[in-house]
Amino acid sequence: MIDLLVVGGGPAGLATAIHAALAGLDVAIAEPRPGPIDKACGEGLLPGAVHALAELGVSVPGHPIHGIRYLDDRHLAEARFGRHHGLGVRRTALHDALSRRAAELGVPVHPVKAATVTQHADHVTAAGLTARYLAAADGLHSPIRRQLGLDLPDPRPPRYGLRRHYALDPWTDCVEVHWSARSEAYVTPLGPGLTGVAVLTADRAPFDQQLAAFPALRRRLGAAATATTVRGAGPLRQRVRTRVAGRVLLVGDAAGYLDALTGEGVALAFTTAAQLVHCVRADRPAAYEQAWLRTSRRHRLLTDTLLRLRARPYLAPRIVPAAARLPALFTALVNQLG
Repeated sequence: MIDLLVVGGGPAGLATAIHAALAGLDVAIAEPRPGPIDKACGEGLLPGAVHALAELGVSVPGHPIHGIRYLDDRHLAEARFGRHHGLGVRRTALHDALSRRAAELGVPVHPVKAATVTQHADHVTAAGLTARYLAAADGLHSPIRRQLGLDLPDPRPPRYGLRRHYALDPWTDCVEVHWSARSEAYVTPLGPGLTGVAVLTADRAPFDQQLAAFPALRRRLGAAATATTVRGAGPLRQRVRTRVAGRVLLVGDAAGYLDALTGEGVALAFTTAAQLVHCVRADRPAAYEQAWLRTSRRHRLLTDTLLRLRARPYLAPRIVPAAARLPALFTALVNQLG
């Protein structure tokens, strides 16, 4: 019987397995999809995520990111990171780097689907594998979370994400966030000849129709060729009753998700993965809930506040002008997140 079975081989699951291996635990991953696994995301790693990767012994190629820029049709606000930089990294490159590190540490990956979990007094089983504990890193719409009855209803209107890449050299060393009346477009520099554009919106419509809400961005993209097809994700917000159910602990997007608005999801997944492993190693799974809440408190507060402002028609148009008028405050908030 192994110490920890990680269900899900995305970045959160791989980071959890790497932390466990570095802590001396016997760990394995259950993931039926061959890698590298792509996903609709903004692909901008904040400085905290870059630091967390270094602690895992993971080096990943990417385009340096030195700040966050907010834009609307009349205003621009820019906040530069402090001493450290972020990275624009293709999701597939991130997954590949984490996979190589897990393989270096001898973590086996079983190509099995483990959506059904059976718990016992001293162990848990899934897909024929037995472990003392199970980390569910099976994504935004986690089947394991659903099986355990941990989902909560969400009264707010759902939001969705769409992402496409363009064969275009980056024009900035920042992640640009373009604001329109009902959506945001994130522009991430990813490397020579490659720029990513992700749209977050409450409206269900094709990517090109969504992009029409950002005329300045459309002009900047010009006639650049598309480098990838559109990928989508959502609904984004996932409310969770608790992140611990017996010997099962939720991590990454499976542990609950507010929104991609602040771009902190990967960093949060890495830091809470470390907390999960600490609790498993101490044989104190129940302590993980408070550890997760404590670790994610700042992220949840800032993201929820920004979402509430965004949802108010009177206040939403004032977000970018306020950031432009108060550059010191905007920079402080960006660096708090970063």
